[in-house]
Amino acid sequence: MNKVIVIGSGFSSLSAASYLAKEGLEVSIFEKNDTPGGRARQLKRNGYTFDMGPSWYWMPDIFENFFQDFGKTTSDFYELERLDPGYQIYFKDKLLKIYADLDKLCNTFEEIEKGSGKKLSKFIAKAKENYKIAIGKVVMRPGKSPLELVTPETAVRVGQFLKSVSDVIHKEFKDEALRAALEFPVLFLGAKPENTPSFYIFMNYADYGLGTWHPKGGMYEIVKAMVSIAESNGVKIHTSSAVSKIKVSQSGKVEGIVLEDGSFLEADFVVSGADYHHSETLLPKKYRQYSEDYWAKRTFAPSSLLFYVGFNKKLAKTFAHHNLFFDTDFKAHASDIYDKPNWPKEPLFYANFPSASDESMAPKGKEAGFFLIPIAPGIEDTQELRDKYFNKIIKRLEDFYGESLQEHIEFTESFCVNDFVSEYNSYKGNAYGLANTLRQTAFLRPKLASKKVSNLFFTGQLTVPGPGVPPALISGKIVSELLLKKSV
Repeated sequence: MNKVIVIGSGFSSLSAASYLAKEGLEVSIFEKNDTPGGRARQLKRNGYTFDMGPSWYWMPDIFENFFQDFGKTTSDFYELERLDPGYQIYFKDKLLKIYADLDKLCNTFEEIEKGSGKKLSKFIAKAKENYKIAIGKVVMRPGKSPLELVTPETAVRVGQFLKSVSDVIHKEFKDEALRAALEFPVLFLGAKPENTPSFYIFMNYADYGLGTWHPKGGMYEIVKAMVSIAESNGVKIHTSSAVSKIKVSQSGKVEGIVLEDGSFLEADFVVSGADYHHSETLLPKKYRQYSEDYWAKRTFAPSSLLFYVGFNKKLAKTFAHHNLFFDTDFKAHASDIYDKPNWPKEPLFYANFPSASDESMAPKGKEAGFFLIPIAPGIEDTQELRDKYFNKIIKRLEDFYGESLQEHIEFTESFCVNDFVSEYNSYKGNAYGLANTLRQTAFLRPKLASKKVSNLFFTGQLTVPGPGVPPALISGKIVSELLLKKSV
């Protein structure tokens, strides 16, 4: 029986391990931290529960497909609720609610800009077509060749790879708030809308069409479900087991791994779901595919400054489960991330109050608050800066709430660039991997299979298909299929 070692236990690693074990391979996972899940960890404190990483449940079909591959459904493990509104966007002069009902949302658009309701309906219909092509024809391919992108469906849409998301949206919609709302979903791909091919408007269907959901108990319920799937198929998961080396034979074939305690573990195959750049540093230099210069020139998705806050009062009458604060200059903040990396003067931010729809996430009568400010990877991270930006966003929250919130804070914990590096070995402390720009799409992303080491594979957000939880599940499945072809 072929032995497979998987480094890391994030969504892509758990996915790959499960598929490989299902096919009869002997699979072991080695995770640096003390709980499985990678960046999808959970913080529990004083009766409050926080998802420390991913907090948006989009593309429910991708999750369902994963569990069905193992003869299960999501409902076997957790209870899903579709949020309505899916989220709220706060602008300086208006509040836009993204309703679950598309007709209602079209009416909302129409009230803001005459004619935009019908335009939105047509836009989402087009996005739905792209979604079907993307999920059914493109993202399940391993990124080996540009020909993978050539299908009868994509061939007639080649222009969508030459125009940007912003080009398409700005042509049809004039109101800045509506433009920002339509550009928001592609931010999950990690790049500015003006640098993202318009084909990716399929993310608008993932949002407005398929909806925003919440698994009761939080996103960590998905991790627990995937751990259950993995272990039921024979995967052995070892936590608090950091890997210090990937060993390679003189003939250039992977031999196994060395743990930080010095112990060597033999394997026929190694799959790393850890940060791709970090994974290659575990190899001797001659076996690394990508130089430091290569990584330095990539466009990375943002890092994040995160806060986990316990409030001793309910805030849900004002705020929804998901809230976006776009009450400052979107372009200025984006420029501070991508063009001239710097701390933003007045940042946009995201506020998540999971207890607004799930009472299990906070003590009765209280509210759990999770806040995220997108920032450039690799910038300075100090406690002084964290405090400064926490005060900025709390002040803006108070402006919308209408009264002081500082006095109702029981505790605050933060997580930023330095923590992404120390906890996840993340390159420059990035939070989401490589951005899906035109030059970093599909076959132009770092490869799933090492070109220099036989039987060494990679999975996750820095390789195919890209950032996000659903793509991570897909990445694990694709890499398992590549490995299985070699194990025969």
